[in-house]
Amino acid sequence: MTDVVGGSVLWHADNAPAAAAVLARHWPGVPNLGDIKTVDWQSVPPVDLVTAGYPCQPFSSAGQKKGVNDARHLWPHVARALGLLRPRWVVLENVGHHLRLGFDVVLGDLARLGFDARWCCVRASDVGAAHERRRLFVLAWDAAVADPAGLGPHRSRTARERRAEPAHRGPAVADPGGAGLEVRPVEPAGHQRQTAERGGADDVGTWGHYAAAVATQEAATRPAPRPVDDLGRLNPGFSEWLMGLPAGWVADTPGLSRTAQLTVLGNGVVPAQAAAALNALIGESW
Repeated sequence: MTDVVGGSVLWHADNAPAAAAVLARHWPGVPNLGDIKTVDWQSVPPVDLVTAGYPCQPFSSAGQKKGVNDARHLWPHVARALGLLRPRWVVLENVGHHLRLGFDVVLGDLARLGFDARWCCVRASDVGAAHERRRLFVLAWDAAVADPAGLGPHRSRTARERRAEPAHRGPAVADPGGAGLEVRPVEPAGHQRQTAERGGADDVGTWGHYAAAVATQEAATRPAPRPVDDLGRLNPGFSEWLMGLPAGWVADTPGLSRTAQLTVLGNGVVPAQAAAALNALIGESW
C-alpha cells in the first residue's frame, strides 16, 4: 500500500504468532495491537487509511463456505474498528468467491458507516504470476469525499477530525447489488510449453504444462527456486517466489517452522496484484 499511496505504517493488528514475527522483522518498532476482537480502538492513534484482509475461509470456494456463520468470520470486528477509527480510506482483500457469499453484508456495513466503495477482482496471473489466485479488492472512502481518485497527499480533514464524527450518517451510499469492476487483461502471448531448466530448478526437469507460466514469472521477477525440498515437501522458498516476494521475506524469519512459513504465505497477498488492483480502483493505469 505504501508503495502506491505513500505514507508510513503506524500500527498492525495480527494475533497470529508467525505473522506477527514476520511483521516485527520487517517493521521493527511498529506496534502490533494483537487481536482485533479485544483492541480498544478509541485509544488507538488515528490513521488516514486502514487495510484489512479478514479470514477468507468462511468465503473460500475450497472450504465449507459457511460465510457469516463461520466462527472465523472477523468482518464484524473490522467494521467496529472502522466505525471508531473513522479513516478516510479503507482497503479490503478477500477471495473472489466472497462476491457470492457475504459481500452484500460487507457493503451494507460500509454504507451504514458512511463509506462509499468500488471493487474489482484481480488474478495473480494478471501481473505475471505463475498461478491464478483470484482475489477481491475493495477501496472504500469517506462518502464526504467526492473523488476517490484523490487518494494520496491531499487531505480534506485530519484523521482525528473524522474520528470525532458519528459513525451512522444517513442513507446507504454503497450499492450492495452493484457489479463492481472485473479486471481481466489480455493474456500475454507465447503460452506454449517451455522447459524451465534454470534458476535452481534444473534438477526437477520440465515444469510440464506450467512451463509457460513459470517462464513468465521468472522474466518478471527472479529464477524459480526448487519447488520441493530433499524430502519431496513443498519448499517455502518456492511459495515465496510464487507470491512475488523477495527471497527470504518469510523463510528467513527466525523461529518459524516450515508449516508456519507456508501458513503465512498462504494467507498473504501478491504485492504486485494488490498494487494493480489499487491503481485500477483509484483510476490509475496499470
